[in-house]
Amino acid sequence: MRLTRATSYALHAMLHLASVKSDVPLASHQIAQARKVPERFLLKVMKPLVAAGLLHSVKGPHGGYRLARPASQITLLDIVEAVEGPIRGQPPYSALPGNHQLEKLLENICNEAAEKTRQYLKSVKLTELLEK
Repeated sequence: MRLTRATSYALHAMLHLASVKSDVPLASHQIAQARKVPERFLLKVMKPLVAAGLLHSVKGPHGGYRLARPASQITLLDIVEAVEGPIRGQPPYSALPGNHQLEKLLENICNEAAEKTRQYLKSVKLTELLEK
């Protein structure tokens, strides 16, 4: 499994917001500065986190971002799938004739691996990442 830089930025933002332990929204430039993340890229990953219901976006001069629910209720899976999309098994496509049985076997293996990955990521809470 490979995570993109966007997911890394999203994790940094979520961890920073969880560490603040305040309901006061933080501006994106404050998060970017604290985590040494480029603000323009950070803003791109905040949008899907808001859309996924992980963050609240507050408009206005005292606006910013805050967690939409407690860090103990946010999983690594929530964050990864908000940014990357659903984790799915993707077997290689083979156009070779007569390989239908092998293709079906590979599809089942890839789907099972994806489900195990999803279950593991779901077991890791944002609070656990804060403690490490």
